[in-house]
Amino acid sequence: MEQSHIASLQAKHEGLERRLKEEMRRPAPDMSMIQKLKKQKLRLKEEISFQ
Repeated sequence: MEQSHIASLQAKHEGLERRLKEEMRRPAPDMSMIQKLKKQKLRLKEEISFQ
């Protein structure tokens, strides 16, 4: 169970990374969206490290 939870968190983290890269490639990136995605990634990374 715990392993599947960690895998789920890692998948979400990777999805946020993809969204972040997509946003940064746009001609006019939305900086507030970038900050939001970075904060979400950081929270997930912290949660993964505590597992």
